[in-house]
Order: sequence, then structure tokens, then C-alpha cells
Amino acid sequence: MIEELLSRRQQLTLQTMNSPRQNLTFKQLAIYYAEKRLEPTEQFIKSLDLHQSNGEFNYAAYLLADENSNSVKIAAYAGTDKVDLLETREYGNRCLLTATQRILDRLDSENRTFAMITAKNRLEKERVNSIALREAVINAIVHNDYSKGVPLIEIFTDRIVVTSCGGLVEGLSEEDFFKCRSMPRNRELMRVFRDIELVEQIGSGMSRILKAYDRSIFELSPGFTVVAFPYEEGFISPAGKINGKISGKIKSTLDLLKSTPTMTIPELAEYAGKSQRSISRELREYQDAGLLRREGGRKNGRWIFE
Repeated sequence: MIEELLSRRQQLTLQTMNSPRQNLTFKQLAIYYAEKRLEPTEQFIKSLDLHQSNGEFNYAAYLLADENSNSVKIAAYAGTDKVDLLETREYGNRCLLTATQRILDRLDSENRTFAMITAKNRLEKERVNSIALREAVINAIVHNDYSKGVPLIEIFTDRIVVTSCGGLVEGLSEEDFFKCRSMPRNRELMRVFRDIELVEQIGSGMSRILKAYDRSIFELSPGFTVVAFPYEEGFISPAGKINGKISGKIKSTLDLLKSTPTMTIPELAEYAGKSQRSISRELREYQDAGLLRREGGRKNGRWIFE
């Protein structure tokens, strides 16, 4: 009897979840489809399965609408843990396609290319593989369980971590997952993302990730899917400099840290007479070059010069 009742229960999906608002508009969605020469007529909107059986908008429609209350957070930290938060920004409250594009643009600016000059040539390498990172972010957004929460992207000094809510889709084993077999959690989103060519074919994203990294970067649990991209090593600016020189602002901040390596960002900002955001921005450039890192917690941590 229990098994029969479980088989008949309604699963929470974007199609069965009700939109918190019903006065939705889709001007941004229309622009994306128009660019692909797929004019979204009223009949076409219905074909995207954005309505429930009673005619009301579902949660897929809410995510794709011009305005909503969902947003994906990007958090940046001063070290390898979550103790010193440098910055947090939210990308959303609008059509999920627009939010996704802005997130990808932000990560492109974060994923800088470092160079090493050798006797024979100049070697360049990205901080992390941009193709794999892009696929992981899109997968996190398209396959996220929105009944539980929203994706989160975290930028540390040694890695970029992409977390989505919900473990593997029911019926998809871990072995299937790593064999790049796909079982979309949100078919409505997959359809739209494929229409505008943000995704190509089912399973191709995982193939691109596993081509650049092994499965150890994944952490799978019933509640979350986490992908941690470690930074490449050995490709930093030579002689302890950034682009051949250190700006005066950064040098004054570094001098303070060298004399008192246990200072926190708030203490450093107060001592230097600058805002915490300004100090964080100055230190970020040096950390990005792999020449400075934070070790330990907020109270007992210290800055380490590489």
C-alpha cells in the first residue's frame, strides 16, 4: 500500500509548482527567441509548457519571466575558506537567461590567463578551464532543484566552486552520471536553453568537464551537487610582480601586511584609512597572481607571502 501511494504522489517539478505571481511578462525571453529567428507567439509560449493544467503560470514561467525574486549568488573570499568574505553579488530577479549570461560574463573576467616566460616561448594557461567552468555553471542552473534553493558560486584563492541544490535526479545512478548519461530535472528549462543554444545536446556538458578534469572535482550528496575547479599552478607573474610592477596603492597595503601579517581586512582598512571594499580590491589582484594568501581563521589567521 505504501509503495502504491508513493507511486501516485505528485512530484514537485517546475511544471507542477505554482508561480508566486501570475501577472508575468516575457519581453526578455522574446528577444532571445527573436535573435534565433524563433518569434515567440502566444501559441508558442504555450508550447514551452509554462502553464499548469488549470491555465495558471507554473514555476518555469516564473523563472523565465522579466521579473522574479530568484537570484544566483557569487561570493568571493580572501582565502581558501569562508572566513573572510571579500564580496558577494546576486545575479537574478529577472529572466533566468539574462541572469545566466551575466554570471558567465562575470566568471570570464575572474578566470584570468596567467603567463610564464621560458627560454623558448611564452606559456599561457587559464586559471581554470573556461569551457568546463561554463558547462558546470549552466548545468547547475538548468538542473537545480528550485523547490529547495538556488545555485551558489564561490571564488576562493585556490579554486572556484559551483554548487546546485538537489542531488542526482531520481533514477540516475552515479555510474550513469559519470558516463555522461543525462536525465534532465527541469525539462522546460532544458528546452529553452537548447533553443537559444546555451546548451547543445544532452550529456555534452559533462563530457566537456570530464575531458579537462577527473571525477574527483565532483562531490555528490542527496542534497547538493558540488563541482570544485582547482586553479592551475606555476603560471603566475614572474619576480613577485603583477604585470611587471606593483601599484603604489597595493604596495602601501602590502607593507602593512608584511609588518603585521595577522591583520584582518577590517583592521587593515581602519589602519590605512580606506574602505574595506577598496582594501579587498587591492589585495585581490595580488592574490589572483598567487603571491599572497590567507591562512587560518578571522581571529587567528595570518597573511602569507609566496
